[in-house]
Amino acid sequence: MNDGAISQCRATRIVTLRAPTMNQPADLDPSELELLLSRAAKGDSSAWRSVVGLFAPRIHGLVRAHCLDHNLAEEITQSTLCTVAAKIGAYIESGRFESWVFRIAMNRLRDEMRRRARQARSMPDDAMQAMHAAKTANPALGEDVRRSLETALARLSEGDREIIELRHLGGMSFRALSDYYEEPIGTLLARHHRALRKLKGLLEGLGIDGSDVGAVGS
Repeated sequence: MNDGAISQCRATRIVTLRAPTMNQPADLDPSELELLLSRAAKGDSSAWRSVVGLFAPRIHGLVRAHCLDHNLAEEITQSTLCTVAAKIGAYIESGRFESWVFRIAMNRLRDEMRRRARQARSMPDDAMQAMHAAKTANPALGEDVRRSLETALARLSEGDREIIELRHLGGMSFRALSDYYEEPIGTLLARHHRALRKLKGLLEGLGIDGSDVGAVGS
């Protein structure tokens, strides 16, 4: 990693990560993003901080929703952005930055969850309970709503859960989702609609209106 990448990587640590909620997808102007990326790739620290400010909360929210562990979410967010800082100079896929970043983050998360699952098989029950108790709650939602949302998401298939979280927690556009999944936008729109319908049904079964969790269904 060169000096510029090291400096940019360190800059990721100064960003305050917001608590995750079911956010509206970020509305990024593609041309402005590409300009920021170009400046960041040339070592512009101000541009890099802007990139981090745009993506760190979205990566953190997505990872936090999967692992329910604030510290791990911060670790993966920083690790992802450090990788991006090291490789941004070679980034040439114009218009696909979002899908590239989130693919790195999700791969890191899957690797870490597999590693933890292997460790968990040999851990005593009291240690597992202590780990579960240490997981931080999401202060942005009421406790009952937060638990119901987590329960409903956990009951979805992995594919349905992932597309909802990438869209509403990661804030990915459908164009970025199309790049991420390598599927047509129309297919992703249909998948997203079906997944939301299932989530709403599960929430209603738990006595929660979908509107109680923010932008679900938007």
